[in-house]
Amino acid sequence: MAQKASEQTRGGGKKSSTVLVVDDNAQHLKIYCWMLQRQGYQCIPALVGSTSVDLPASKNICMVLLDYRLNSSLSAADVAAQLKIDFPSAPIIILSELPWMPEDAQAYAKGFVHKGEPDRLMETVARFCGEK
Repeated sequence: MAQKASEQTRGGGKKSSTVLVVDDNAQHLKIYCWMLQRQGYQCIPALVGSTSVDLPASKNICMVLLDYRLNSSLSAADVAAQLKIDFPSAPIIILSELPWMPEDAQAYAKGFVHKGEPDRLMETVARFCGEK
């Protein structure tokens, strides 16, 4: 019974989808995971280092949120290529402060969310994770 209660959102809907969040900033990872968890989603943070990203072994990911501008020798395209291998069925959504999806990201991303739009972010997660 306690587990069911923890899966309930404030609106009463049950959510158990897991979102992988990939960013080079630990604070951003905390913020995005906090936002997702408040809405009832599970969150797996993946910090991008200077030359690598430590991706989880779990394959039960409904979607990936990927920061576009990484302060690393890896580009978002590099990380996306690895994500496509490790999580082939999970759509990649780009997070960026840019006003539109970068042209080079269109080859691997299924969507784009501006970092300053938390409501749009939650709508996008709900759409790709099968929640309403």
